[in-house]
Amino acid sequence: MQTRLKFQDFLHARPKPKGIDVICQLQHFSIITYAIDPVRLGGLIPERFQLDTIEIDGREKALISVVPFIDIDFTSAVYPFAKFVMGQTNYRIYIIDKTTGERCVWFLGTTLDSWAIAVPRALWNLPWYPGNVRFDCVYDQAQNGYAKYVMETQSEWAPAKLTLIQEKGSDINLPGFPDIETGLVCLTHPLTGFYHRRDGKLGTYRVWHKRLLVQPAILKYADFGLLSRMELVSLDEQQHPYSVLVEPINEFTIYLPPVVVK
Repeated sequence: MQTRLKFQDFLHARPKPKGIDVICQLQHFSIITYAIDPVRLGGLIPERFQLDTIEIDGREKALISVVPFIDIDFTSAVYPFAKFVMGQTNYRIYIIDKTTGERCVWFLGTTLDSWAIAVPRALWNLPWYPGNVRFDCVYDQAQNGYAKYVMETQSEWAPAKLTLIQEKGSDINLPGFPDIETGLVCLTHPLTGFYHRRDGKLGTYRVWHKRLLVQPAILKYADFGLLSRMELVSLDEQQHPYSVLVEPINEFTIYLPPVVVK
């Protein structure tokens, strides 16, 4: 049973960046979420965590999201440094850390379209994989929404195709949560991520961002090869997401390096 959550209890000032912390703008940011039988995620999540579930029509559902965007102005948060642009897609499951009680995400992994992928893979053993990511988007300022949103990723690990559109006057609908704000806190504001490193160890890192000002979108087509291959969400089920949320651009601070959890 979900309790009511308020953003005011989760928003806080940005921790001062230091060292190799990174700041970046995320453009064409979207969160495509599926509500699935928790049994499908059996064995994926360590005992330290529990799935952050909701109840829909009397059935417990776990939530898994695909999050595509373009990193623009990706650079040091501390020092003058070169800026990079690269397409990225995160695959994440919503969890609760039983040790701290914090709502977090479990990363299945990430595709990244950049030569810089060598750094997180080799230095930190992050579960990041190469992909050729392309966005074709048209944002209609007059309608305050996307007239066209197409993303395609060519990747051996996680090929993907996605087509969205926005319609003026659409409302966010998040069944299973006591109210929309609670749902948005859970879906858009986890600041800690955990994952299995490529060497099998448990890793984690944190981010910070302001409240994301997402709006609803309509999915026209999705084909997420990773979800199909892992038998988490079938291709047919991918056409019927739990929710689709988009924001044209936002800003994240990423605190590095990631650490190994002992």
